[in-house]
Amino acid sequence: MPTVRLPDGSSRDYPAAARVADCITDAAAAGGRKGKASPIAALLDGQLVGLDAPLPTAAPAAIEPLYAGDPRALPVMRHSAAHVMARAVMRLFEGVELAFGPTVGHGFYYDMRADRPITDDDLAAIEAEMRRIIEADEAFERVEVAREKAVEIVRGLNQPLKAEHIETGLAEHPTLSFYRQGEFVDLCRGPHVPSPGCIGAFKLTNIAGAFWKGDANNPQLQRLYGTAWFTQEDLDAHLAALEEARKRDHRVLGKQLDLFTTNPLVGSGLVLWMPKGATVRATLEGFVREELAARGYEPVYTPHIGKVDLYKISGHFPYYADSQFKPIIMAEDEQYLLKPMNCPHHTLIYKARPRSYRELPLRLAEFGTVYRYEQSGELGGMTRVRGFTQDDAHIFCTPEQVEQEVEGCIDFTLKVLESLAFENFRVRLGFRDPTSDKYVGPPERWDEAEAAIERVARRMNLPGCEPEPGEAAFYGPKIDFVVNDSLGREWQLGTVQLDYNLPSAERFDLEYIGADNAKHRPVMIHRAPLGSMERFMGVLIEHFAGAFPLWLAPEQVRVIPVSEKTAAYAETVKAKLEAAGLRVGIDQAAEKLGAKIRTAQLDMIPMMAVCGPRDEAAGTVSLRDRLDGDLGAMSLDDAIARLRDENARRAVRHKPKPLSLGGGENAGGDEDY
Repeated sequence: MPTVRLPDGSSRDYPAAARVADCITDAAAAGGRKGKASPIAALLDGQLVGLDAPLPTAAPAAIEPLYAGDPRALPVMRHSAAHVMARAVMRLFEGVELAFGPTVGHGFYYDMRADRPITDDDLAAIEAEMRRIIEADEAFERVEVAREKAVEIVRGLNQPLKAEHIETGLAEHPTLSFYRQGEFVDLCRGPHVPSPGCIGAFKLTNIAGAFWKGDANNPQLQRLYGTAWFTQEDLDAHLAALEEARKRDHRVLGKQLDLFTTNPLVGSGLVLWMPKGATVRATLEGFVREELAARGYEPVYTPHIGKVDLYKISGHFPYYADSQFKPIIMAEDEQYLLKPMNCPHHTLIYKARPRSYRELPLRLAEFGTVYRYEQSGELGGMTRVRGFTQDDAHIFCTPEQVEQEVEGCIDFTLKVLESLAFENFRVRLGFRDPTSDKYVGPPERWDEAEAAIERVARRMNLPGCEPEPGEAAFYGPKIDFVVNDSLGREWQLGTVQLDYNLPSAERFDLEYIGADNAKHRPVMIHRAPLGSMERFMGVLIEHFAGAFPLWLAPEQVRVIPVSEKTAAYAETVKAKLEAAGLRVGIDQAAEKLGAKIRTAQLDMIPMMAVCGPRDEAAGTVSLRDRLDGDLGAMSLDDAIARLRDENARRAVRHKPKPLSLGGGENAGGDEDY
């Protein structure tokens, strides 16, 4: 007999086959909501469920009703909207085959294919049909059947993709569930709201390509995206934020500002850095190199390829074989691999000669380029690529030095984030999943490593610090810096990883001679404050909306002569600014001053140095800030001093204004099994 703990702390027993719906009225009353709006979902021991979920019988369960307007209920409502969308499409198009329809981010999608492709012109008709379905408000009804019966049902519905998934991906499920709504029946594990009338304001946003189960060798599908919110006001705010996000899209700004490009002749996911983008990158690298030198790191360089045997020893092959380029087979079957990681190469630099404890910690740093064969459907601008450069380093230290070195790596990462106005971030402690077999090394090593990084993170009072099982690297636990950009999206950027396994006898058998003249095993720390230069650049472009602070901008100052009369003086000003170490451009176009200023604004130039006849006579320039406007005339020496000071301090005077894409759970997953 199920026992439920109600919101007021009381407990109540229910019949053996009871579901959440059977106790939801009692739970609402216990929570002070009696007689008010009906719940649309619930939390059962913290798990988001529909009202049709069975009550557990093994132990008492705590229940909390969720109502329309509660952000925690948004994923359930959005998943129901995905089903309504699929039903509308099947009413309007012939031969529709359904794949998966999960919630994701701030919305939902459904992968499908039809006899004729669905286009953007069809979205309005699909939305209209969705409104008719919502108005009819037919209940979502859950039906559970044996797996063999489920195959029979989907074949009868002419859904071959669902049939294949049941026979392969769901082979271990003895029973499966469907949701029925009128004539529409779909394989789905839920949860759903009680009926479509619970769905608030919605909008279909775009159509994209997708492959069945994300495999390019499988059939190509269409992915219909949408978003749904409890109120029209929330939807309108979200759509406005999306429009702003499109303006900040690094792919758009990267082309507009001439920062980077791609070309199919080079290959998908391989970035070509244009001179302006390369200048930003070089500036970032220079900043990091200064810090590396100050913190005792030594530079190294390693090749872009290595023998497959190297990565077999490290464990990267075959652990990550699916995301690596195929081996290059040479004479006598010698096999090479495009480098997927820098760490195996660095271990061999350490091992090139005997090491003493007096040399430790040894900190080896490299801007090393690595290659991963990401699926084509997962590539995106600079944030998901196939070739990328890491600001990588590996520290080899004694066990006694581990916590101090991890603390230094964290301090390094915090300084980088602070210098770029990334103020909203959390720390994720990636631990192993004890039930998984992907992790190498004995459990006691893992326990020691996990305990060490958690002690350091909590001692430094880092935000978050909650262990997340399953997020570790295969060789050790890690500290990830998950940054919220100005659009409210999360990006995993910097990382610090603790590794007792690559130095082990089973891997590279690294050693040092201790003070006792005996051999000991070093510990290895992997760290990258920026992470991938490509991803970091993509996030940075959108974070600043292309308007980089002075110290980072590819063109820091643009000299603008008022007319041809001061053209020669403007060239003199440009030369003196460049001699002071600033990156300077000049606009000698035969246009009016206002047009030149507007052009500089559109080009995101931080500072303009306007040169008129009075400036030439007095030896001054009129500085104009991109955001603060006219700063007035000042001597050229004062202007140079001001600009050099701001540049040297790496100041970010105008912090990016946070722009939320809307509330609600940033849900992901595959509710359709």
